[in-house]
Amino acid sequence: MDLAPFDFSPVWISLKVAGTAIFFTFFLGITAAYSLLGYRGQWKSVLDSLFLAPLVLPPTVVGFLLLQLVGHNGWLGKFLQVFHLNVIFTWYAGVLAAVVVTFPLMYKTAQAAFEQVDGNLLRAAKTLGASELRIFWQIALPLAFPGILAGAMLAFARGLGEFGATLMLAGNIPGETTTIPLAIYAAVQAGEINEAWLWTAVIMSISFSAIAVAHLWTIKRDRQSEIYHHKLTGDRPQLSRIENNHSLPGLLIEIDKALPDFWLQVALHCTDKSIGILGASGTGKSMLLRCIAGMEKPTQGRIILNGKVLFDSQQKINLPSRDRRVGFLFQNYALFPHLTVAQNIAFGLPKELSRSQIEQKVAEQLQSIELPGFGDRYPHQLSGGQQQRVALARALVSQPDILLLDEPFSALDTHLRSQMERELISVLSQYSGITFFVTHNIEEAYRICQNLLILDRGQVMNYGEKSAVFAHPANVEAARLTGCKNFSRISQIAPHLVEALDWGCTLQVNYVTSNLPTHIGIRAHHIAFLESSVKNVASILESNGFSSIPTIHEPLQAEDLSISTSTDAIEVAPQRSYPQNVIPCWLVRTIETPHRMTLYIKLNYPPNHDWQYDLQAEVFKEKWAVLSQYPLPWLVYLDPAQLFLV
Repeated sequence: MDLAPFDFSPVWISLKVAGTAIFFTFFLGITAAYSLLGYRGQWKSVLDSLFLAPLVLPPTVVGFLLLQLVGHNGWLGKFLQVFHLNVIFTWYAGVLAAVVVTFPLMYKTAQAAFEQVDGNLLRAAKTLGASELRIFWQIALPLAFPGILAGAMLAFARGLGEFGATLMLAGNIPGETTTIPLAIYAAVQAGEINEAWLWTAVIMSISFSAIAVAHLWTIKRDRQSEIYHHKLTGDRPQLSRIENNHSLPGLLIEIDKALPDFWLQVALHCTDKSIGILGASGTGKSMLLRCIAGMEKPTQGRIILNGKVLFDSQQKINLPSRDRRVGFLFQNYALFPHLTVAQNIAFGLPKELSRSQIEQKVAEQLQSIELPGFGDRYPHQLSGGQQQRVALARALVSQPDILLLDEPFSALDTHLRSQMERELISVLSQYSGITFFVTHNIEEAYRICQNLLILDRGQVMNYGEKSAVFAHPANVEAARLTGCKNFSRISQIAPHLVEALDWGCTLQVNYVTSNLPTHIGIRAHHIAFLESSVKNVASILESNGFSSIPTIHEPLQAEDLSISTSTDAIEVAPQRSYPQNVIPCWLVRTIETPHRMTLYIKLNYPPNHDWQYDLQAEVFKEKWAVLSQYPLPWLVYLDPAQLFLV
């Protein structure tokens, strides 16, 4: 092949044709995809078939149809001739052919990209008064753009390689309509194999470069996001190590994983049967379960279950989920919709079991979840509670070593939650493995689990037996996440005496922590109110089982007093002296629930407005009916045994 007179015009013609075609295809494809995004009318399938037809039709058929349309005898061709315009056998014909054959790719990828955008975001924009055009430009298009860009590059590569339709419509005129595919065809026909190889290398290089550019853009965008998130999360924290060996029973977790806004870091060894995981939304609870199950890979660390290494970053061990013997109950249950109840339950059983053994195990599980006779039904024929039972049975039928429950009650109503909670407690009482139960409901976790794990922004705030976690939380966040609402900064006066700076009082405490405390707290239901009819406040406090407390002021010289926890009150003169931990208070406002009243109270002096309060107390409505009859101020008693320091 003589390189001196070699004609490189097919390169420029191909780039010109493909570039112009992708310009039109890009906007046409996006417009069509977004316009049909929410359309569910009877013409949906017809339009989809029409738009995708060039993708399945042979290119020569597409070229023939276009030739009949814009040719000299076609109706559009005759119309163009009125203006002395001729399309066929020009590079414009190549553009037209490329637009038609690349449109389906652009349309389908743009449609898929728009469908990945959360519909609630678009609906939220509408409620904020945004027009459809503004929603498209500022919400839908930016979120779908990575997928759209990928589709554009694929469409460009497809247009660059178009042959059949181009040959039919534009012909093979050297220097005018000969594209690279046509040049390859002509070279092969002439026996110039080396020339054909050269053109093949050129078109492959251009196509791969276009795809690589889109890929590199995506990588750059992801790296910028990682840099931003790294600034939010900071440097990787030091991974804690638990002195342990592989022979110890139970579950050993010491992992960290980089999340978008923080590091998930858990160092834990547990042998307890059931562990409740509490924490705010997005704090890493579900991610921890997925790391244990093998659905996500930790950044570093190790996970060992009963001596079996599930994950170890140093030893390069990362067992797949199927080999970990883990049962997982998802929030939406994840039942296979095309399989029956019996097939769903049997799905996780070993393949070596005989048909009769599988049927027996399935029947046992259906009996255990009180759904005998439901084996032939499909998931959509079950109620939410029944679906959850089937999902639980499926998770347990293979007898996993650990059961992971990711907010299993989140989709159930109040009555059904209570019923399923009782059933879950019954099932777990017979399950011998370890259970992790993720929930936002504190009382639910307390009823179901033996131990509690408190997570905050990926860090373990507290872990231990549930009553100990509630009575002596490790820090303010752990106390807050377990439902405590009353905190005050403190100044230590003596080992058992502190000044509550935010409450404006001095308090005796029974609990002493080895760490330097910064706050004092008390739970709403532990706040007690005093009522009339006994001679001495201190004596009645002791007679009702409260801690013995010294009187640091003069004894109260007034009517007899008596005590009733979270019930009634007595009118108190603000200028009097009171025993320790007895404080006058004023009611600021109340919040009512079906069975309880939440009282917002201000200590020591009346509030200036309805948001100026120090404590939240909870009383049953029967007690509130009595308490509300007494004039203000009331006397409130903060029992030293119920106060905790963090």
